[in-house]
Amino acid sequence: MKKLCLVIVALISGLIIISLLLTFLQKDVMVRERIGLIRVEGPILSSKDTIDEIKAFRKDKSIKAIVLRVDSPGGAVAPSQEIYEEIKKTVKEKPVVVSMGAIAASGGYYIAAPASKIVANPGTLTGSIGVIMEIPNIKGLMDKIGIKREVIKSGRYKDMASIFKDMEPEQRKILQAVLDEVHEQFIKAVAEGRGLPLERVRQIADGRIFTGSQAFEIRLIDKLGNIEDAIDVAKELADIKGEPEIVSKKERFSFIDLLKGKFPQLLLSETKEIINEYTSLKIKYEFIP
Repeated sequence: MKKLCLVIVALISGLIIISLLLTFLQKDVMVRERIGLIRVEGPILSSKDTIDEIKAFRKDKSIKAIVLRVDSPGGAVAPSQEIYEEIKKTVKEKPVVVSMGAIAASGGYYIAAPASKIVANPGTLTGSIGVIMEIPNIKGLMDKIGIKREVIKSGRYKDMASIFKDMEPEQRKILQAVLDEVHEQFIKAVAEGRGLPLERVRQIADGRIFTGSQAFEIRLIDKLGNIEDAIDVAKELADIKGEPEIVSKKERFSFIDLLKGKFPQLLLSETKEIINEYTSLKIKYEFIP
C-alpha cells in the first residue's frame, strides 16, 4: 500500500512540475510580441488571399502590427480597391506599414496609400497614378485571311470594345469617360490615404513613375529604407519593446497534397487567372513599361 501511495504521489508531483514548466514556457512565448508579414508580389489579379491574411492578422491579438511587402506593378482595379479598403479598416485597430520592393506602382501604390506609414528603397519604382485599358485590333488580320464575323446584338454599344473592328469616335468617348471616372477614384483614394490635397495629387496623377527618392520628396512615401526599416517603424508604432517575432503565412505542399491533387488544382487556378487577366477586357491600375 505504501509503495502504491508513493507511486501516486510521484505521478502527481511529476504532473505538477510538467504543468508548471509548460506554464512558464507559454508565458515566455506570449511575452514576445509579434508582427505579421504579408507579401503582395506580381500582378494583382485577385484580392482574396491578401484580404484573408489581413483579416486573420487583424483579429489575432498577439499580432501588434502588420508589414505589407509590396512588389507589384499593379493590376485589376476592383481587387486593388478591395485590398485598399481592408487596409483602411485595419489601420484603425493596429499599425500597417508598407515596405516597397523593386516596384510598387499603379495598383501596387493604390493598395499602399492608406497604410499607417510607407517605406521604400531609393530606387523603388512607384507612383504611376493612372488607368489603362488595352484593346487589340485584329481587323486587318481577319480581312487578310478572309474571315468575316456576323454580330447580333440588342444594344448599340454592346460590342464597342470588340477586337474584330475599328473603334468609332463616339465609342472611344464613352470608354474614355469610364477611364476618367476610375482615374478620379484613384486620385481621391491617394489624397485620402496620404492626407494630401486633392489638387496636389491631381497634378502628379498623369501616369508618370517616381523613384523612391522622388516619391519621398513629394510625400507619396514616409521614409527611405528596406524591409528591416519597415519592421522597425512597425515596432515603434506598435510600441513593441525588444525583438518581435515575424509571422507570415507559408504555403507548403507535401507528397500527400500532391497525391490529393491540391498542387495541380492550384496551378490550374493560377493559370486561369493569368489567362483571364491578359485575354479579357479590363480596366487596370497597372504600370506597363
